[in-house]
Amino acid sequence: MTDSPSWPPTASLRALRERARLLAHVRQFFAERAVLEVETPVLARHGVSDLHLDCVTARLLPVAGCGGGGEAFLQTSPEYHMKRLLAAGSGPIYQVFRAFRDGERGVRHNPEFSLLEWYRPDFDDQALMDEVAALVCGWLDLPEPERLTYREAFLRYAGLDPFTVSLIELRGRVAALAGDAAFADSLDRDACLDVIMTHQVEPALESVPAVFIHDYPASQAALARVRDVDGHRVAHRFELYLDGLELCNGYWELTDADEQRRRFEADNALRRQHGKPEMALDEALLEALAAGMPDCAGVALGLDRLLMRALGTRDISDVLAFPIERA
Repeated sequence: MTDSPSWPPTASLRALRERARLLAHVRQFFAERAVLEVETPVLARHGVSDLHLDCVTARLLPVAGCGGGGEAFLQTSPEYHMKRLLAAGSGPIYQVFRAFRDGERGVRHNPEFSLLEWYRPDFDDQALMDEVAALVCGWLDLPEPERLTYREAFLRYAGLDPFTVSLIELRGRVAALAGDAAFADSLDRDACLDVIMTHQVEPALESVPAVFIHDYPASQAALARVRDVDGHRVAHRFELYLDGLELCNGYWELTDADEQRRRFEADNALRRQHGKPEMALDEALLEALAAGMPDCAGVALGLDRLLMRALGTRDISDVLAFPIERA
């Protein structure tokens, strides 16, 4: 008996057609709203500093008469370049982008995947949630998503307040969920919250067709603005879940260059602590912010995951022509 051939696509013809239909829907959706489609580099001089993301690196050869050469990075998202376009006066923009993240493979992940990213000047996170709902629920014919704060989701589905619970109690919960006390004791507060989110909150969301989780702790703000709510610092950040599957991550964007620099430096400090290489700061982005990026909200949405939901599959290979094993 011979092994099955490795040359055919893993996605069915139906999935390939559905992807084409989705892309047409996306372009019509934004054309009707006068949002400009743009393209930005997939290969660039700077990578992302986020502790939880690893870039795929490339080695460029110098070119005679042009110099160059050295290390470059396949982009984890088009965010930095799109923000430079916003600072240059582009107005509202979107992009269908091929993104790359190293070390990610599973039923929900492939190192190369499709992102839909867009930015809306004069929108805040609440207004952008409205537009995300219109795009996604219009495509899938779903009701308007429920909206829960991060705190409400933890209280409802994990029975604890993420802002007031002690680290000792958090580690105890993680130890119970993971069955490993030593592992739990090695985690900081946000890492514990992440485990509880993925092991307790997200599974509970599988019974909810669509829900936005918003107002994350400020320590998880990434590139979002922060504010005070009931004596706690929270981020203008949201994620959309469909049947427990995380689909997108959105922010009311940070526009303060000094604060952005501080966050990049904090990211690098965490990378050092975890034995990861530091990432050079993207000075072009920081200069763009200093020059004056407009107030805006932005979101990155996983198109492959949206297709998974449309086709009723829990395996990303079913919507990719050639996942990494067959690429």
